[in-house]
Amino acid sequence: MADKEAGGSDTGSRETAPTSAYSSPARSLGDTGITPLSPSHIVNDADSNVSDQQTFLVVVAIDFGTTSSGYAYSFTKEPECIHVMRRWEGGDPGVSNQKTPTTMLLTPERKFHSFGYAARDFYHDLDPNEAKQWLYLEKFKMKLHTTGDLTMDTDLTAANGKKVKALEIFAYALQCFKEQALKELSDQAGSEFENADVRWVITVPAIWKQPAKQFMRQAAYQAGLASPENSEQLIIALEPEAASIYCRKLRLHQMIELSSKAVVNGYSASDTVGAGFAQAKEHVRRNRQSRTFLVENVIGEIWSELEEGDKYVVVDSGGGTVDLTVHQIRLPEGHLKELYKATGGPYGSLGVDYEFEKLLCKIFGEDFIEQFKIKRPAAWVDLMIAFESRKRAAAPDRTNPLNITLPFSFIDYYKKFRGHSVEHALRKSNVDFVKWSSQGMLRMSPDAMNALFKPTIDSIIEHLRDLFQKPEVSTVKFLFLVGGFAEAPLLQQAVHTAFGDRCRIIIPQDVGLTILKGAVLFGLDPAVIKVRRSPLTYGVGVLNRYVEGKHPPEKLLVKDGTRWCTDVFDKFISADQSVALGELVKRSYTPAKPSQLVIVINIYSSEHDSVSFITDPGVKKCGTLRLDLTGTGGTAVPARREIQTLMQFGDTEIKATAVDIATSKSVKVGIDFLNY
Repeated sequence: MADKEAGGSDTGSRETAPTSAYSSPARSLGDTGITPLSPSHIVNDADSNVSDQQTFLVVVAIDFGTTSSGYAYSFTKEPECIHVMRRWEGGDPGVSNQKTPTTMLLTPERKFHSFGYAARDFYHDLDPNEAKQWLYLEKFKMKLHTTGDLTMDTDLTAANGKKVKALEIFAYALQCFKEQALKELSDQAGSEFENADVRWVITVPAIWKQPAKQFMRQAAYQAGLASPENSEQLIIALEPEAASIYCRKLRLHQMIELSSKAVVNGYSASDTVGAGFAQAKEHVRRNRQSRTFLVENVIGEIWSELEEGDKYVVVDSGGGTVDLTVHQIRLPEGHLKELYKATGGPYGSLGVDYEFEKLLCKIFGEDFIEQFKIKRPAAWVDLMIAFESRKRAAAPDRTNPLNITLPFSFIDYYKKFRGHSVEHALRKSNVDFVKWSSQGMLRMSPDAMNALFKPTIDSIIEHLRDLFQKPEVSTVKFLFLVGGFAEAPLLQQAVHTAFGDRCRIIIPQDVGLTILKGAVLFGLDPAVIKVRRSPLTYGVGVLNRYVEGKHPPEKLLVKDGTRWCTDVFDKFISADQSVALGELVKRSYTPAKPSQLVIVINIYSSEHDSVSFITDPGVKKCGTLRLDLTGTGGTAVPARREIQTLMQFGDTEIKATAVDIATSKSVKVGIDFLNY
């Protein structure tokens, strides 16, 4: 008999564990003594776990962003051609429209109406009283990052204050992409394109926890992209990893270097931030008609300067989050190895919108802004659209003011609400860098606009500084700045000023599409990233033989004459441990009673790597491992069964398989981080 037991629950008859004054999580489970027999780590050949990709005709990647989203695809027969989606209806003046806004509109009856520009424009044109009945949602992806206890029932709040299930909204959005992509593929192929021929890739921030990734997968199943039975059809890709994969392919004419070390395309470094980017934008604009990008099947010129073991950082700055990953190159194939667990936080360009909202509250009063958002939701959206295009015009060297048009209903509603004019409010507010223009606009000085960026950019720079302190990161050669927010000259300049002398700073020209294209490449070859770092320590609670002097007396449990120590943390993997693709953690469990049909084992996690007990500070129950033994037993069930469980931590999602050793039959196994 092994000297460890894990707390599991028995869905047949439950035994009651002996009780004592000390309350233990293991005991409250009605500990039935599931016994781990053989903790071990095995490394498989990574490629044996990657399914044969040739069964799919095309890879479609969806970059589901906080502020804007898009898809791109590549046929597996011509992987060097990446096609970016057709233009969606609508679009904004002054903003490039290669993606569509992540906005959703439901009818007053809560039925799906439209997505993207169509949703925004229709909502905007509704009569204000009617608009209040409709459910308009935007920037809802951040909810998955900020909700600590995410479940399938988590709600989102629409612009009119009504609540709606998050899972439904995400599924609707993914369904739109599915229909749009299949229609485009069918038009290209000249015949109906089947969903079964598509391998889908959905990108998520690397700093997302397991529940958020699982939530995205569930939403994709609900949208019909794939199914639990055919889970391989959908891959979850990490955004900065995707960017990293694409950056490997870059040629010199496809990027701008913000670095004092070299002249790029005839520009010196000081010109590069402004002029180089203007030139790049022009190049992108000219190429926009084609929407097809050739990715040469070589390692790009930048890469040819990298040697085995060289390190680089990818800073993926989007609408909601900023994600930092550190990769090391492994030659000859140019495989990637993650050197430090992904870090980052909610420092996306939304932070700038939030600062603008704070400024409006300061001028017009928080009570008014809150009321205006509820009473005139469409006009509020309008105001933020106007701000968005001016936000994109902010630059370090700008001297003339930026004008933001206030919707007429804002001016009108303010007069009704306060009894005096908007102009009066501005004069009284002491905010001297925002003036009123007689054409109905807020005139912001460039300094005022730059001040709105400062808190968010400072957070990014501070986070990068912390990262560069880590020994693994100190000798980085390149810093790739990617994501939609990377287009902001203010962010480029701040990164260049802080780190330009430490490493070469590279911005891909079509910076907003970098992740999308990299995600397509990842879908074509998911084994390109060979080593990842576990963001958390994972394990289960077990009973160990009690050792006098080593174990705390309050954890002593006497059962059938044997002395056990409860709540011992049996570690599967440690935070920041490097895990190879295909590396498996093996555990064997024995059901308490041969007749037991379901074993449920609780999984615990911690941000620290030294954990002794599941009751230690910072240890949280984060999921369950469920082993379903129905249909695995033969005619005679052996007195003692061994269920061998294999868990894989080297992929973008945690996966598990299990087998009944006596019968060699596969055991149905589920790892659940959402419904436990």
